[in-house]
Amino acid sequence: MQIKKVTDKEFQKYGRVLDVKVPDLLKRLEGTPMPQDVVYVASAPELEACEEFDALENSIFGGMPIQVGYCNGNNHTLNAVEYHRNSEINIPLTGAVLIVGMQQDVEADFTYDTSKMEAFEAPAGCVVELYATTLHYAPCNLKEEGFRVVIILPKGTNTEPPALTGKSAEEKLMTARNKWLIAHEESGLGADGAFVGLKGENLKMQ
Repeated sequence: MQIKKVTDKEFQKYGRVLDVKVPDLLKRLEGTPMPQDVVYVASAPELEACEEFDALENSIFGGMPIQVGYCNGNNHTLNAVEYHRNSEINIPLTGAVLIVGMQQDVEADFTYDTSKMEAFEAPAGCVVELYATTLHYAPCNLKEEGFRVVIILPKGTNTEPPALTGKSAEEKLMTARNKWLIAHEESGLGADGAFVGLKGENLKMQ
């Protein structure tokens, strides 16, 4: 895949780069684990103690309670896409690649063609907002040594799912609170109950 930059015009339909500096948060991110695979922690107290927490909560999320976590490790494959009912903030420590698409392109049967996705480089320290309608999943490696990425979302996101009513067809995509997911058959996530609906190639970043 061609890798563009989050500062390119093509990224504007997926999100934007915020003019925000978070030095204390990034310093704290340095101390989080770096596994060979991928680890995601929705809420990390050591990150939420950063000096910038109140500014992030009030200025970016309009005073809504937030959680600050991380997604770290090594990943080269799409495997799935997810979306939320709100924006998500990604802040890479040393850079990462974000593979993104648009929820508007999801078919009525909740299938989605991965050929519609694009890849963008998010450089070190860049505060990236992904809009609510942006399909995304775990970051991919920009560098051989892996990635550390701060993930900021409304509090409670990606925790235990709520009780479902069965009144919405979209419910079958929900794998956690405020998380709707569409998996690729090659991901193995279907065995865990995820909805398999990605069509086309399971995109890879080499």
